[in-house]
Amino acid sequence: MTLKEYFRRDEEKGLWSMEIITLIYMLFTSILIAIHRNGLNDPMGMVNTRIIMLAVMAAMFGIYRFYPCRALRIARVFPVLLGLIFWYPETYDFCSQYPYLDHVFAEIDQALFGCQPALLFNKVLSSTFWSEAFNMGYYAYYYMMGATIIFYLLCRYQQADKAGFVFLASFFMFYVIYEFLPVAGPQYYFKAVGIEAAAMGEFPAVGYYFQTHTEMLTPEIKGIFSQLVIGAQEVGERPTAAFPSSHVGMSTVTMMLAWQTRNKWLFWAMFPVYLLLCCATVYIQAHYLIDSICGFFTAVLFFGLNSRLYDCLHPNKTTC
Repeated sequence: MTLKEYFRRDEEKGLWSMEIITLIYMLFTSILIAIHRNGLNDPMGMVNTRIIMLAVMAAMFGIYRFYPCRALRIARVFPVLLGLIFWYPETYDFCSQYPYLDHVFAEIDQALFGCQPALLFNKVLSSTFWSEAFNMGYYAYYYMMGATIIFYLLCRYQQADKAGFVFLASFFMFYVIYEFLPVAGPQYYFKAVGIEAAAMGEFPAVGYYFQTHTEMLTPEIKGIFSQLVIGAQEVGERPTAAFPSSHVGMSTVTMMLAWQTRNKWLFWAMFPVYLLLCCATVYIQAHYLIDSICGFFTAVLFFGLNSRLYDCLHPNKTTC
């Protein structure tokens, strides 16, 4: 398709499924804000975020209706994708209303593996080469997802609505889990209880500790990618979203979507990065190993459920 064809008038009625699922998630979390308003640090700020998102979505839709074309319809997707950056930190605001359960998941790792993989993995492969390789994989997380969604929008346009629905619905399902299952992850929990205690298999419950403490372990900077990961975590990371790992989960959903494009270059170019990313979740101590394992299987489940749900909601496009 040429650039001129992207701007040819061609109105498609209705919202993207990505827009609809975003509106549903915003409504759901608005109810949570109302429920937890007395315990939240800035409930009005969270409400204002939703008002701004609604205004941006309405403005983008209005521009599209003024001059309907494929380019402007595609442009409507980007605000809802960028919204993930704002919804993620809010999972901390919600889950910190409950006592944290890190001691349970640390004990599961200890029982299954006889150690804490998050403490040992980066010691076994401690060289700069491995540190940079794993951190590069971890940092590539959003780029992999963005590349896959953009590929659908530009090269698999007829399948983009379903791909976007499966992608965002899976993301939001992870977020809903995090809002009710408070697990901070090793980089926060081991900082709170002490690495020595964790190494000895002592995992005390910390209750509401992370409601007021957000200090995390400071890893050694060994190169540009470890520095980039640390910088990104300092800006956007919170003691939340450890179980199941959405880094493993959503990168797995992304790889399954990439496979369905039938473009071997897209899939196989990302596959080595995907493997590094999955390993990095434990290597950089963002997750317990059980988090990452369950992240994979949860992703397979979410992918199947959301694919099926889309087919059921769009009987004219496919058979339910």
